[in-house]
Amino acid sequence: MSCTAKICGLTTPETVGAAIEGRASHIGFMIFGPSPRNIDPRNAFQLAAPARARNVQIVAVTVDPDDALIDRLMAELAPDLIQLHGHETPARVQAVAARTGVGTIKALSVSDSADIEAARAYDGVAQHLLFDARPPPDSPLRGGNGVRFDWTLMAGLRFERPWFLAGGLDPWVVTEAVAQSGAPLVDVSSGVERGPGLKDAALISAFLDAVRRV
Repeated sequence: MSCTAKICGLTTPETVGAAIEGRASHIGFMIFGPSPRNIDPRNAFQLAAPARARNVQIVAVTVDPDDALIDRLMAELAPDLIQLHGHETPARVQAVAARTGVGTIKALSVSDSADIEAARAYDGVAQHLLFDARPPPDSPLRGGNGVRFDWTLMAGLRFERPWFLAGGLDPWVVTEAVAQSGAPLVDVSSGVERGPGLKDAALISAFLDAVRRV
């Protein structure tokens, strides 16, 4: 089974470089104030330049963004995809795609099979679905919590477009996660950090090496 990876929450040239050299298919920049990975869109644009040259997809990761933020992202970052990691409805996902002319990734919180079935309302609406573990009740973050869900819930499921598996992935478990879930794409953030928001280039390389071996 082939699988590719998105490295999310990048903030430094060194870690962007590790993602590019490790052949990540996507890199994500977190545009959300409460996150330790938050970055200004203009800074993200500068960091993304080497990735664009290598045809790596640039993702702006947001949480319930309003139109003003969407317009700012398009003007200052010009992402290939906008990830919607909040409570966006299918209609809002469609509206963002229509407003920007770029693809969307809808992130969905999962704790049981009912959550996965509910996600089908977005199938064919977003360019990609991203299945992430439901965050702890006391977490201010929608993702990047290092929490996993039962990967076997995804086994054998089919969607219109390739989907991402996220939540609790790291270089040591990603092979097992893909084997159990059948994920065509994986997404990692805290699993390649040495502290909150502190990406580690060596861990990024190790994660991408593991993905290539799937």
